[in-house]
Amino acid sequence: MNSTLLKLTLTLVLVTLTGWLLVIGRSILVPLIIASVLWYLISSLAEAVRAIPYIGRFVPRPLGIVLSLVGMTIAGKFVFDIVSSSLQQMAMDAPEYQQRLNEVFLTISTQLKLDHPIGLADIFPNFSIGQAISQAATVVTTIAGSSTLIIVYVLFMIFEESTFDRKIEAFFDRPERARLALGIRREIGQRMRHYVGIKTAISLATGFLTYALLKAVGLPYAELFGFITFMLNYIPTIGSMIAVFFASLFALVFFDNLTSFLIVAIGLGAIQFVLGSIIDPRLMGTSLNISPLVIILSLSFWGAIWGVIGMVLCVPLMVFIIMVCAQFPATRPIAILFSGNGEVGDPILLEDKTKSLN
Repeated sequence: MNSTLLKLTLTLVLVTLTGWLLVIGRSILVPLIIASVLWYLISSLAEAVRAIPYIGRFVPRPLGIVLSLVGMTIAGKFVFDIVSSSLQQMAMDAPEYQQRLNEVFLTISTQLKLDHPIGLADIFPNFSIGQAISQAATVVTTIAGSSTLIIVYVLFMIFEESTFDRKIEAFFDRPERARLALGIRREIGQRMRHYVGIKTAISLATGFLTYALLKAVGLPYAELFGFITFMLNYIPTIGSMIAVFFASLFALVFFDNLTSFLIVAIGLGAIQFVLGSIIDPRLMGTSLNISPLVIILSLSFWGAIWGVIGMVLCVPLMVFIIMVCAQFPATRPIAILFSGNGEVGDPILLEDKTKSLN
């Protein structure tokens, strides 16, 4: 009984200490995790460059890494400039949009012949477009402020990549244990590269199609909404719903006719359905196998600790945690509990690795 109580106490202390460290170390951990995701993305891009027919075979991996890093840096600077200018302009126009949105609610309540017209403040008393824009600007500013540290992290990860295997081999005193650790590292790395690469490609396609549709109907800030869609698409189901909601709500405020609003809402919904519900699962396979309840809880947990950035990073974090836990018998039940259908890896592969220790 005392032993059980001691284990429970130590577990609670460990969980509390871990949560405290996550909050205190936010300024270090968030850039580190963003850098890790970018590192996996750069690695995936380098492999994609080397897979180009006729040309790729002449591109060594180091050159592919450099090309991917330079391309992502240029693209990141370009996107940051566009998003920053769009947020500044939208912040200036926020009072006008707030008033227009209130008029839309009053018009709808009047058409419904309600006894008392209902305005925006009656339904969402604390909602402010200006405040929402300010929060979005804070996220962009935070990422931009940490960009130097993120780049440094990514560079050191790239430089250290070639020595990872040698360090693992030197760490273990038995060769079979080193081979097991190397196999696990490579498998997790391969799965993470697959997940990050596919998810980023789908998010880019969704963001671009969102931008194209909004630009076609004449809605301003199409670039900003395309970027928001790209970022929120990393959050399964919920992220796409939020992206469609905000873009459609802005269309309802901006346009004077219901037709344009319906085109935006239905069009964005169709884009999300085709890419998110049909193409994404086929390409992703079992890489994204997380219980919807776990996604909701992780969104709440990481959002409470790290804010909006934590909500964006929570799914890659949970994917990584499930992949790691699935490789060890002691933590495999945790991976199964967090998964969507209980399938967290190939048992034969795990058994083969375990047998190599004997």
